[in-house]
Order: sequence, then C-alpha cells, then structure tokens
Amino acid sequence: MDLIFLHGPAAVGKLTVARELANMTGLRLFHNHLTVDALTAVFDFGTEPFIMLREQIWIAIFREAAKRNVSLIFTFAPERTVGTSFIQHTIDAVESAGGRVLFVALECPLEELERRMTSASRAPFGKLRSLELFRELHQTGAFAYPKLPDSGLAIDTSQMSPHEAAHKICAFFSLEQRTL
Repeated sequence: MDLIFLHGPAAVGKLTVARELANMTGLRLFHNHLTVDALTAVFDFGTEPFIMLREQIWIAIFREAAKRNVSLIFTFAPERTVGTSFIQHTIDAVESAGGRVLFVALECPLEELERRMTSASRAPFGKLRSLELFRELHQTGAFAYPKLPDSGLAIDTSQMSPHEAAHKICAFFSLEQRTL
C-alpha cells in the first residue's frame, strides 16, 4: 500500500495534480477538503473538536486503507492547527501495516500562489480564496509547520503542467500507470 502524500501551500495545485495522478494510476484520491468540509459543517475551523476529529479521521482512514492494501493519494496543506505529531502518526499507521508513505513537496513562487488564490476552481470545496486573508495568514505564521520528511521529490507547479507533475511522481516512485 502506498500513501502518496502531496503537500504544499494553498493554491499550489495539490488537488489538481492529485486528480491527474489518480487518473493516471487509478489510485483513490482522499483529499484534505473531504474531511475539512465534513467537519466544518458542524464545527468551526480550528476549534478543539475540529482539530481533534480531523486528525482522528485522517489517521483512521490511513490505517484502514493500509490494512486492506488500498493505496491512496492525499493532499495536505501544512498549517499550525495540525498537530506536530500528525506526520509521525501517519507514517506509523501506514508502515505498521507494511505500507509506505511517499512524500511529494509541491511548491511555486509566492506571486503565483497569490495569482491562483482567487480562481473560481477553488470555490467548490470552500478553499481559501481571499488574497487579503491569505496574505494576513501568511504574515502571522498561520502556515508555519515543522519540515515534512523529504523523499527527494519537490515539484515547482509553476514550471510544469499538472499532467507532467503526475507523470514525474509516477516515474520517481515507480508507480504503475494504467493503460486506457
């Protein structure tokens, strides 16, 4: 079981690349906003129950998928409301069942993130779309998070298409691509 762990800042293109990767490989996509949107229907973002349940849901799904040998693609936006132990809990849940967590850093220049921030494509999952709020959060350290494990693969999404990025991920990790 592989957990392809795509991480990077808001508007870097995590979900877009993840969708391409899912289409290319047939792997299931469990993106961050599936959990966030479910929880914010009941609890405000960043509240104690939201934070507690978000991590419990993520880890429970990773653990169960690993037990059942169901590979996943996951998108993650590092930010300060996520517990610092989340990454190690993720690794432990997957590796304890014989799986592996494959970290992929997605990045691009701040100017490009800001340009993408207001895109209509960000609306369906209630993603951050306010440039002013993004700048405020960025300046106040809301996106601060300990460095994630480095697999050796970082992709600048301003330099290649989502399809090219997905292909690069497949090649780097020797992921099987399905034939259509």
